Amino acid sequence: MVGYINSIETMGLVDGPGIRYVIFMQGCKLRCLFCHNPETWNLNEGLKITSEELINKILKYKNYFGSEGGVTFSGGEPLLQSDFLIDILKKCKQNGINTCLDTAGFGGTKNEEILKYVDLVMMDIKAIDKDEYITMTGQRIEESIKFLNLCQKLKKRIWIRQVIVPNINDNKEYIEELKKFLNKYDIEKIEFLPYTTIGIPKYEKLNMRYRLKDTKPMDKNKCEELYKLYEKI
Repeated sequence: MVGYINSIETMGLVDGPGIRYVIFMQGCKLRCLFCHNPETWNLNEGLKITSEELINKILKYKNYFGSEGGVTFSGGEPLLQSDFLIDILKKCKQNGINTCLDTAGFGGTKNEEILKYVDLVMMDIKAIDKDEYITMTGQRIEESIKFLNLCQKLKKRIWIRQVIVPNINDNKEYIEELKKFLNKYDIEKIEFLPYTTIGIPKYEKLNMRYRLKDTKPMDKNKCEELYKLYEKI
């Protein structure tokens, strides 16, 4: 089974619990305004690798994972390579390795089969309003919500990630609506990620227009205040 990956981080500390082997997979159908990895969009522009080659790379780091660590499949959007993802997830489970899926829930063809082999889902919330989701991603929200509902149905561990962008969702009204939306689900943890401009040089290198070029990085203190507000609601 062959897949396409963009890069690998061997000792990740922010992509799930413990020490993680993070695989950034190639391909994504969303075109998020705040995306800082545009080089992952096109599927066939990544490194071609077999699942056997990849599991052998992972196993070299297994001793570092401890009781909480493991492998995180990120992207891009891992669901876009459903067959390859299922194959490598199975190999991870056969070797007793904890698996985490970092996803926006968009683009998969075999989601239920994939989730059988996933220990933790880290779900990226782009927006919660239908129109705003289209503005933020260029796609419709229904598929993403369907995936989140499936995670709930299958009783998967769910962490939520929400990028906070100045003048878009950095306000009390959005936080209140987000809380109302997520109250329907059994969420183990939520992270507010402050918007950054680290991706701009990539767009310039790829000769691509960056649509938030006039937006300043999110103030970390304000982001923390919004998180505290979320917890209080």
